[in-house]
Amino acid sequence: MKIDAAGLLVLSRDECMALLGSTPIGRIVYTDRALPAVQPVNFLLDSTAIVIRTGVGSKLAAAAGNAIVAFEADEFDAETRTGWSVTAVGHARAVDDPGEIERLSLLPLNPWAPGGREHFIVVSPEQISGRRIRR
Repeated sequence: MKIDAAGLLVLSRDECMALLGSTPIGRIVYTDRALPAVQPVNFLLDSTAIVIRTGVGSKLAAAAGNAIVAFEADEFDAETRTGWSVTAVGHARAVDDPGEIERLSLLPLNPWAPGGREHFIVVSPEQISGRRIRR
């Protein structure tokens, strides 16, 4: 068990991936007109890839396809002062292969926001880190 300088438990890559798979909401960080932008999204893990479903003409679809992005998900309990946070950095790509779109459409990734969400972005984490805070 490794503890960082702030006293937080450092999570392994496997622990980070398991935690990412346990929550449906995260935040993607991308560049929008040369500035950082953060957007909450619902997502799903497909093996080790982060899959996001968005609208074809959305800012996210335009900016995050074929770019380096960061992705963060967390869970905290204010009452017990416990929780975790996982951050992944990697290449995002817009899915344009019809076979892959069909396969991803069958995943249980249902958009929370209204409107059409027929565009998929897949993030392949190259760096992943996480911390857990315990009482």
